[in-house]
This record gives sequence, C-alpha cells and structure tokens, in this order.
Amino acid sequence: MEARTDNTALLCCEPGDKLTCLNVGKANNQMEVAVITDEIDSDPERAAAVMSDCGVRVAELRQIWDKNIVDAPVKYWRRAKDIFARQGITVAGIASPFYKCDLPGDPSHTPAGRLHNAEVRGLDGQADVLARAIEAAHFFDASLVRVFSFWRRGEMTPEVEDTIVDAFREPAATAASAGIVLGIENEGACYIGTGEQLGRVLRRIDSDSVKAIWDPGNAFLDGDEPYPRGYHAVSDLIAHVHVKDYRMAPGKKSPEWAVVGEGDIDYLGQLSALKKSGYAGYLSLETHYEGSWSKEAASRLCLEKLIDLVGNQE
Repeated sequence: MEARTDNTALLCCEPGDKLTCLNVGKANNQMEVAVITDEIDSDPERAAAVMSDCGVRVAELRQIWDKNIVDAPVKYWRRAKDIFARQGITVAGIASPFYKCDLPGDPSHTPAGRLHNAEVRGLDGQADVLARAIEAAHFFDASLVRVFSFWRRGEMTPEVEDTIVDAFREPAATAASAGIVLGIENEGACYIGTGEQLGRVLRRIDSDSVKAIWDPGNAFLDGDEPYPRGYHAVSDLIAHVHVKDYRMAPGKKSPEWAVVGEGDIDYLGQLSALKKSGYAGYLSLETHYEGSWSKEAASRLCLEKLIDLVGNQE
C-alpha cells in the first residue's frame, strides 16, 4: 500500500493495518477527518475497528445498532462510549433528526427523506428530539448537534423562510444555555438545500449557537455549484463539514454517488479554500457511495481518498 512520505497521512485502510496509519491531527490546528459511524457499520464496534485501521480518531453519531442516536437507550450510549474509549476515539457531534418534520401549515405527509431509524415525529415532538440530542452530546462530550430545516413540501418562499428563522429562536437559546452549537445541514429533502439559502437563513437567525454544517454533496444534488459559489455564500458560518461525492454519469438524468475525490465536486478547491480560511474543524465522511463494494469497503476507500486529499493541503 502506498504511503505518504510527509507523514501527514498514510494510505493503509486495509483490514489488519491497525494503528499503522495516522490521520491529519489537531495538534497544529488543522482540519481533521472524521466519519459518521453508521456509514461504515451500524455496529459501533465494527465501525471503530475500521476507523482504527484508517487512523481516524473522531466519530459523528447518527445511528448505533438498530436505533437512531436520539432514540437509543442509555445502555446503548454507555456501550458505544466504552467501545470508542478503548479505541481512543472521541465524538465530534450528534447527527440528530431535529426538524426533519413538517412546517406548521404544511400538509402532513410521510417523511420526505431518510430518518436513519429515528421515530417519525411531528412538530410537537421536536422539543423532545432536541433535548435528547443535547443530552447525547453532553454524554459523549461533543459540542455539536446537527439539525435540519423541515421537510421540503414546496418552494422556499419568503413566508417559509420567515417561519424557519422564527422556529430557531427558542432552540438557539436552548443550545446557548447548554453550551452546544446547532449545525443546520443543507439537505435537499428539506427547505434549505443550497449554500445561498443556508447562509441567508443563518445570517437572519444571527446566533453564535446556530451555525452551518456545510455539505457540498447535498448542494450538488440540489443543483447548486458547491464550490466556489455555494461555499462562498456560507464560508464564514461553517462549524462542521460533511463529505460525500457525486458525478453525472453519461446517459443518466440524475447524479450518482462516487468515491470521494473522483466525482464532479471540486474537493481540491474546496479543501484548499477551507484551509485558507483558517477552518480547523472536522471533515466528516458520509460515504453514501457503495458501487459494487460493501458499506465497509466503500467507506475504507473513501476514507483513504479523503485523508490523502487533506494531506495534499499540507
């Protein structure tokens, strides 16, 4: 397996290579690779083993075993925390489904996107989702909770935008008092899908406790140009970054998932811009791509590629 000679990252995510490769570290205030664990395996023990093989020491939690992180019993949390501690893995954030529900006045439908084993809840159940997500963040010593902007049931009208902004007033105060940052992720199944929309809404919310989880892949899927256009609309508001890649295959009408760095998103430009901006947060892999691989094998490949891309920014 080829290795980098500058020791910032070694490409050795094969099984059995445990502890022989190093991720880009935080010691020098640099970006660091993380991963949403259930993209590898819903079993945290298996996910942690793969992370260890790849030298990745930071997890983002969305689903553990058969439960979404906000619905998982405390015994699941304890077991997962013990697994991560044994592997020297810390948790960067809780990828909650907060505000994956309908806006007031929107007709009630089935979910417009994936919930990753979370219970389906309406608006009246979202305060409980946020409370449990913050509880999980404190339990795992994380400072970030991922949130959304309601299922998209039509256009992002000024009235819809006003409602979204107003809906974050109380959660922003709750997060501030809890010492937590809420990261709104741009997501095509929800009203905020592009960088421009995300930046505009966040500036109106105007809270240090509500920032951006920038997802170039989701922006691409929503018809945005992730970099440079989408990124520049939100660049000063980013708390966390999700990484997945897409490409337009010949003869296809919609994008398909790709290995990170091999799709149509300019990740070299994106990572270079993040570095120049002084971003020293996490680049959290959300693989999605499988191709002819298993989830685990695809995630190993994408982690290897992402670590290499970050290493090339040194």
